[in-house]
Amino acid sequence: MTNRGYSFLCLVVLHVSPLFSQPRLPHCPALAESVKVEFLHAWNGYRNYAWGHDALKPLSKQPHDWYGVSLYMTPVDAFDTILLMGLSKEAAEAKKLILDSLSFNKNIEVQAFEIIIRLLGGLLSSHQMDGDERFLKLAEDLGNRLLPIYNSPTGMPYRYVHLQTGKTRDARNNPAEIGTALLEFGTLSKLTRNPIYYEKAKKALVELYARRSKIGLVGTWINIETGEWVNTRSHISGAIDSYYEYLFKAWLLFGDKECKLMYDEGMKAVNAYIADEKRGELWYGVVDMHSGNRLATTYGSLDAFLPAVLCLGGDVERAKRLQESGYNMWNLHGIEPEMIDYDSMKVRAAEYHLRPEIIESAYYLYYYTGDVKYQKMGDTFLKSIKTYCRTETAYAYLKNVVTKEQADGMESFFFAETLKYLYLLFSPGETLPFGSVVFTTEAHPIRKTWKE
Repeated sequence: MTNRGYSFLCLVVLHVSPLFSQPRLPHCPALAESVKVEFLHAWNGYRNYAWGHDALKPLSKQPHDWYGVSLYMTPVDAFDTILLMGLSKEAAEAKKLILDSLSFNKNIEVQAFEIIIRLLGGLLSSHQMDGDERFLKLAEDLGNRLLPIYNSPTGMPYRYVHLQTGKTRDARNNPAEIGTALLEFGTLSKLTRNPIYYEKAKKALVELYARRSKIGLVGTWINIETGEWVNTRSHISGAIDSYYEYLFKAWLLFGDKECKLMYDEGMKAVNAYIADEKRGELWYGVVDMHSGNRLATTYGSLDAFLPAVLCLGGDVERAKRLQESGYNMWNLHGIEPEMIDYDSMKVRAAEYHLRPEIIESAYYLYYYTGDVKYQKMGDTFLKSIKTYCRTETAYAYLKNVVTKEQADGMESFFFAETLKYLYLLFSPGETLPFGSVVFTTEAHPIRKTWKE
């Protein structure tokens, strides 16, 4: 799209958030509306073929449940996006489905991390945005069923828990799954006035931080019973990523100074050892947590969260450089691969899972810089996703970004994050003033509605 054509779509509005003073920023109602249209296309596919189930398989038009019975993953994860978009009919239907049918008294074992970020976070934001106490009651019940994960010798969580018996398993865990709970559990503590959730999740963070290496890095896998690292590769990608995100966001949401200190020290080490320069571009690769020696030059779709967090932490210049690298990765094949080698610029994992991270970073960079090029990036992202992932029913992830072969899956985070961040990028301040909430890693907006 030319600059002239792009400007035609954009209006100038005054936006000043309660936390950050912003310049006059254009918003693009036509693009925001187009995101809403695509949301409804995917949502109607789910409604027609998978209503009451966790997710839709968009190619076979079949429902999918993670554990054999439904936990209503898609409607819970999507509900706050539906509210933000002002889709009253869809909101009423989703709310009725959730409150009439969702129960966690199920004879199943679940992966705690995914349940925390998708369901617990979704229920808490639904309660705050809709106001219905039944959402909070469901969140409290779920929180209590998840608490046994912290009954380890170190206080760091087991990966799996049975929702009825509380039996846990898998002592081999990673920093992302250990450290990505404090926003959800902390908010549950604040809203129920029960400190146990905050205390358990915070202790896990502190115990993990205490086991960082002498140069300040964490590894990929740790035994949470012995506290010994079993994989010492350090990076910012999956299995570590949101550990750093939650350290800083816990400071923003709860004013937790210890979390701020842990973030500052952790990010100092990340920038010293994991950051890498290639061809004048900024990337983040893989190093050994003890020596800092470089082990790989890989960067992927999950790593693309970091510019957003760097913005929040005040390092906007570094965020801008890293976003440019991520955008180059996106444009290699017209849509983002799961992983590349940034030294050779060759694809190492060819899937595109409809991920949101690079869009999330564009959203933050737009607000921190006021530069419309990040909205233009968003326009590119939206066009790519529509071109290659749209089906007659909904949206499908790609098996291969080179061949553009589709796969039979559409994760709930496509509703919760990918389309939400695109919508907000094109409609600044219209529905959710920037800085008025802290987003969880699943993009569930949490407002500080409690008094300390």
